[in-house]
Amino acid sequence: MRGTMRFLPLRFLALNLIVAAISAGAAHAGPFICRETPIVRATDKLATLAPRIAAGGKLEILAIGSSSTEGIGASAKDRTYPARLQALLGAAWPRVQINVANAGIGGEIAPQTLARLKRAVTERRYDLVIWQVGTNDAVTGGDLAAFKAMVEDGVSIVRQAGMSLALLDPQYFPGIREPARYRTYVDAIGEVAKGQNVPVFTRYDTMREWHGSDAQAFTAALAPDSFHMSDAGYDCLARDMAAGLVSLTTAGRPVMAQSK
Repeated sequence: MRGTMRFLPLRFLALNLIVAAISAGAAHAGPFICRETPIVRATDKLATLAPRIAAGGKLEILAIGSSSTEGIGASAKDRTYPARLQALLGAAWPRVQINVANAGIGGEIAPQTLARLKRAVTERRYDLVIWQVGTNDAVTGGDLAAFKAMVEDGVSIVRQAGMSLALLDPQYFPGIREPARYRTYVDAIGEVAKGQNVPVFTRYDTMREWHGSDAQAFTAALAPDSFHMSDAGYDCLARDMAAGLVSLTTAGRPVMAQSK
């Protein structure tokens, strides 16, 4: 277990369908097998979503970011992480109509996505925004202080719009050229989130755990470019995120369903 992060007890997740789904329908791509990995850095719970989930109705989620939100590397639109997350949450909360809008655009850096985020939350009402941020910024480098300020601005924009927010940090991949510098962007997101009490889906550390468990099998979690995620990688990410979202709410016990 990662020493720098705190997770909700596994026994809580065991009450939910996510654990059963992972064991009953683990995603395969060659030797890669999806195993549950805690992905939520504990800050603030998404308690405002709980009444809506308990009552049923609709839950509108905006997934915004760059290529790994768009789904570059996936074989089809229904294999992207937002599409898989929608299916998994629909199974977890069968009384709720889940809609995850995919607003990913490949190649974007933080200022570009931030501008779209500002427009998106003024044009439509969402219950939850998942902002995937930092990968291309970490790859290309730049002013780290300016990057942190942009993440802080994004948090403020979403909160001022009266919406819940969770951040999704950069992916891990073995070909990172400057690991120490890349990690500073991951840490910067964590620092902003901690200061603002925003939950973070810690994709970097989660994928690093996958790699550390079996480096050879990990290659099947990545697309042929060894950077973007594959169908199996996106599916496993979505499973971990779904488990994290269940843990961040207090909506009770969902019913498990088989994976597609």
